[in-house]
Amino acid sequence: MNHSQDTSSRGMPEDRKLYIVDSINDLNRLTLCPAGSQHLLPLQEKIPDVGTNSGNGSHSLFFMGLIIVLIVSLALVSFVIFLIVQTGNKMDDVSRRLTAEGKDIDDLKKINSMIVKRLNQLDAEQN
Repeated sequence: MNHSQDTSSRGMPEDRKLYIVDSINDLNRLTLCPAGSQHLLPLQEKIPDVGTNSGNGSHSLFFMGLIIVLIVSLALVSFVIFLIVQTGNKMDDVSRRLTAEGKDIDDLKKINSMIVKRLNQLDAEQN
């Protein structure tokens, strides 16, 4: 019987174990000597403060969550910077192409005007 109590209490914090033992002792006192029940500690004094001793676990969980959020944020910011750089490169390519095409269009206009002039000259010579 003692072995089963040891295995079930291994995962419990020390304060909880003491609270359970005090509760069992109080029950024994009540059953054995009801007149001595006035000396029992109030329930609030026996309950351990959950925030004081088990706070280390919640703090470490909080910090782990914070670290994960920071890593994800860093990855997202890096991805956004990468996209901005890629977009800038694409815009440079497009502006170069437009400039080159603009020069080509100007050249085509000059050639068109020379052809029109030549056709007008040929038409004038025929008349």
